[in-house]
Amino acid sequence: MTEEGLNQNHQANNRVTFKSDALARSNSIVSISSSCEGETTLLPEVGFAPVSNNGGTIESPRSNSESQPLLARMEPEAQFNCFPDDPMFSDLVRQAEIAIDNGIYPERIYQGSSGSYFVKNASGKIIAVFKPKDEEPYGRLNPKWTKWMHKLCCPCCFGRECLIPNQGYLSEAGASLVDQKLHLNVVPKTKVVKLVSETFNYPRIDRSKSQMKQAINDHFPKLGRHFNRLGLRPKVGSFQLFVDGYKDADYWLRRLEQDPMSTASNEKFRSQFERLVILDYIIRNTDRGNDNWLIKYNPPVIKKQPRSYAYLPQEWNGSGDHGGNGRPDVSIAAIDNGLAFPFKHPDSWRAYPYHWAWLQQAKVPFSTQTKDQVLPLLSDMNFVQDLCDDLYQLFKQDKGFDRHLFERQMSVMRGQILNLTQALKDGKSPLQLVQMPAVIVERSKGRVGTTSRFRSFSDTFTQRFQNKSPFFSWC
Repeated sequence: MTEEGLNQNHQANNRVTFKSDALARSNSIVSISSSCEGETTLLPEVGFAPVSNNGGTIESPRSNSESQPLLARMEPEAQFNCFPDDPMFSDLVRQAEIAIDNGIYPERIYQGSSGSYFVKNASGKIIAVFKPKDEEPYGRLNPKWTKWMHKLCCPCCFGRECLIPNQGYLSEAGASLVDQKLHLNVVPKTKVVKLVSETFNYPRIDRSKSQMKQAINDHFPKLGRHFNRLGLRPKVGSFQLFVDGYKDADYWLRRLEQDPMSTASNEKFRSQFERLVILDYIIRNTDRGNDNWLIKYNPPVIKKQPRSYAYLPQEWNGSGDHGGNGRPDVSIAAIDNGLAFPFKHPDSWRAYPYHWAWLQQAKVPFSTQTKDQVLPLLSDMNFVQDLCDDLYQLFKQDKGFDRHLFERQMSVMRGQILNLTQALKDGKSPLQLVQMPAVIVERSKGRVGTTSRFRSFSDTFTQRFQNKSPFFSWC
């Protein structure tokens, strides 16, 4: 046989060997899937990467492209509601999921302008408030018709142009983050979670598809196993712990005008109020009325009456001691923080002022206790940068996240921190603080390379004042 014939036979043998190897690899994949179907107890042990007979990872690009993406999509949702650094919060979310599985569904809150829900545990007790992203005031699935009429009849005044639309759930979680970093303890703990419930507002087509898939799975289980999801789509939103025993601030403020607190209670209320002011000013809350922050007041024990606990407002006498030896307790809860973190100061029609600025407590300078607590932190640029970095990790979860808009949000927040720091040093009051000119501290943009793709932000900052003012300053 000639040398050319020997080379042809050798190439043919190589092709046969490659095909046999590919067949062996395909057989290994089939054997893995068949073993998963036969032994359900081994399901948790199956890895996300396909494995060959010798224990190595299969290198076939086709097999990876067929099996890997589906599993990669399933992994984040399974771990989404897990918070390793806060096991107590993870446990509460798990209690809510168990309650929903047992038919105890979240209950829609009829107050407000968005779709928000009371979340309960297995015993039916309210443990949290859940606000889905797509049911926010200007979300596409908001069940409240008032905002729909607003959008339909008055589109020129629709929304707040200083805010990024439909990111209220991130604003709620961001306010809680700022509260924890500064140790203010006025915001109920809030994080971003995913929940699914029949009581949430879903499009009719989504409910029909879910029912059809469930019917197919009931009658044809083998076919139903191919569905990626049988039930309704989980909704992402803010999960805020429920606070019990609180009432609207407007209610208690009216009571305080008639029956003032004792000196000790008033000092504690002042400290809590100043923390609320600091939080709202830093995040530039555009929706802080007296109906969306709460006050809890527990008068001390009464000895003269058979009913020893006087927790009802009508039992106040304004003296603060009530003839008992207990200590009164007063605390504030800052809820409804979904309209904060603007990317610019309001400069169009409305100013969105802080309604607490008209209270008598706002005319008193900040206390020494408040200064000692927050001033060392806010004066440290490393702390401010760490705060911005933590907010970046939170905000980038949104699918519509824009790095440049986020940097503009942080520019407004840095300006607010700069004003607040100066006001604390100068001994100003909350009223004087909100009268200071709006400042924006922007990070200077550096350019690396020759195209716009390689733009980056430098470590130098520039300060400027906002010149444009809104048309209405009182609303």
